[in-house]
Amino acid sequence: MTRQVPVGIVGCGNISDAYFAGAKNYDVLKLVACADLDPARARAKAEQHGLRACATVADLLHDPAVEVVVNLTVPRAHAEVNLAALAAGKHAYCEKPFALNSADGAAVLALAARQGLLVGSAPDTFLGGGLQAARQAVDTGAIGRPVAALAFMMCRGHESWHPSPQFYYQRGGGPMFDMGPYYLTALIHLLGPVRRVSGSTSAALPERLITSQPLHGTRIPVETPTHLTGTLDFAGGGTATLVMSFDTWPYPLPCLVLFGTDGTLEVPDPNGFGGAVRLRRAGEPGYTELPPTHPAARGRGTGVADLAYSILRRERAHRAHGRLAAHVVEIMESFERSSVTGQHVTLTTTCERPAALPAGLGAHELDP
Repeated sequence: MTRQVPVGIVGCGNISDAYFAGAKNYDVLKLVACADLDPARARAKAEQHGLRACATVADLLHDPAVEVVVNLTVPRAHAEVNLAALAAGKHAYCEKPFALNSADGAAVLALAARQGLLVGSAPDTFLGGGLQAARQAVDTGAIGRPVAALAFMMCRGHESWHPSPQFYYQRGGGPMFDMGPYYLTALIHLLGPVRRVSGSTSAALPERLITSQPLHGTRIPVETPTHLTGTLDFAGGGTATLVMSFDTWPYPLPCLVLFGTDGTLEVPDPNGFGGAVRLRRAGEPGYTELPPTHPAARGRGTGVADLAYSILRRERAHRAHGRLAAHVVEIMESFERSSVTGQHVTLTTTCERPAALPAGLGAHELDP
């Protein structure tokens, strides 16, 4: 590393604190400014975290001191803000999902290519110790040739605890666009890109009753599927079965399991950076917890730091890259498309499987 890469954050909501804190763990990043549609909120975060507040989002996007824009706006604004950042000559990294449809995701990638800029997107949890240990187990043949996977994210929804749960039941919301990026990114990290999707979707309730504060008693219409199930066919072979639901009561299902010709791998929750990885090899009576291969102590901002290293060394590919995120968006929207048409969906996008982290890294290192 020859210098720090200056970063500005757009969107100062709840998730921003995790990015403000996480970015400070990486010497390659220098937080310089933040902005929000609510200037008072930006000023409060700037004072809390010791940086400068811009009066408007446009001011931050055109600030010559900012080189990377971290886009933490609401999902429906992700593509719009990414495009504005790229048009202003900034590299862009956004929260998940990368976009709410493939067309918007493709537009972001095309502008980044024309501008010669880098673009990335959360989730970056696959860079944590849990999913990196699982990756090493797959790559070293611990389960033989992967043949199948199961992924479950099943809950009753967000209206009982979230202060403003309306978005989760609008178009572009639902369990797939909310939590699907974690599971699909983890699967691509472990097994490579997806070739084909089939899905069935439904919504158990036409409306939801908010029981959290401050909107207790408010009824909200359900405009998007809240239960999705289907299969993925991977380009390199093997299949995965996914269930994503806001319509179910809790049941002790695993988050993610891989099955191979020589064993079974239980993978930790992809919505976290750590967690235990358990392996049962063929012929063994039970599971063994694998030793960690990398520190689990990572957090939000890891993907931004990885992108920053690639800004400094252009021959180095960053891992939470835009092509991966755009591929995930097409997979997610294909579940409903398959359900509506009654047909498999053959994907038009693909991506590189992100490189595994090198061995021997410290808790906040991404390069040897």
